[in-house]
Amino acid sequence: MKKKRKKKLLYTADFFAGIGGFRMGFDKAGYKTAYANDIDSGCCKTYKANFGEIEEKDIESIDIDSLPHFNVLLAGFPCQPFSIAGKRKGVEDHRGKLVYAISKILNKKYPDAFVLENVKPLLTLNKGKIFKEIYSELEKCGKGYNITFKILNSINFGLPQKRERLYIVGVKKRFGQFNIPEKTNIQPPPIKALLEKNVPEKYYLTERYYLGLLQHKQRHAKNGNGFGCKILDLDGPANTLVAGNMGRERNLIKDKPNQKNKWGIRKLTERECARIQGFSDDFVIPVSTTQACAQFGNAVSVPVVEKIARNLKKHIS
Repeated sequence: MKKKRKKKLLYTADFFAGIGGFRMGFDKAGYKTAYANDIDSGCCKTYKANFGEIEEKDIESIDIDSLPHFNVLLAGFPCQPFSIAGKRKGVEDHRGKLVYAISKILNKKYPDAFVLENVKPLLTLNKGKIFKEIYSELEKCGKGYNITFKILNSINFGLPQKRERLYIVGVKKRFGQFNIPEKTNIQPPPIKALLEKNVPEKYYLTERYYLGLLQHKQRHAKNGNGFGCKILDLDGPANTLVAGNMGRERNLIKDKPNQKNKWGIRKLTERECARIQGFSDDFVIPVSTTQACAQFGNAVSVPVVEKIARNLKKHIS
């Protein structure tokens, strides 16, 4: 009888690791994490509470030669320079240039593959010139990569959230071209299935605050803008979670009437944000509500990267 061939164990290095969304997705797909890094102390606190060690330092100060062996580089590099919610300075913003810190690592370590995530506007910023520059830089790293990119929506991967994000995957030339999966067959549940029961009073808006939000929305409506607060249809999905307070105000819940407001309008809890992003209920949240909601708004959607991870594993094994 022929001996069964042992499956190759694949290791990842997780840069701009945040709270570990990439790690959770790749762990579920059978990878092992060799290294993780982030500069944000709050994110590192959450990461350590769930996964253990992470190196808390600026990516540009990492000693690349001392990094352990890894097969796949993961990075949700800073999106603020490219986001609609930000000033959109692109690579003129120091954070936008951090993508080149990734290329330095790819040049020196030349792993089998890399998976990057960022916001959709990166594709069109400055008439697409910035993305073309980044693409060209990544393509020539090491001995060269075949690169694929695609906009993926979390709602197509079993999550009740309309969240479009850009995913860029590069594989060594010898592996050919990788096809990024567009969706799974998992139907997302309605948002009401993810809500907590008996939510504490602190999550409810005061009537004064809510009326202020409505006035703010009306001012924008007069100018033809769709900005402002939004109460979710509980039978449908959530809007995109983002790091700022706007992300919670665009995802308001109409719950039980409360002493703070007669309509029962409240914000999402941090656990609800976690569920909407695909984090399991045993995920530890050691930081404040404000910090946690920002962290989940910045994270990658776990089922999306898990699907990419599984397909990539088959492709490079």
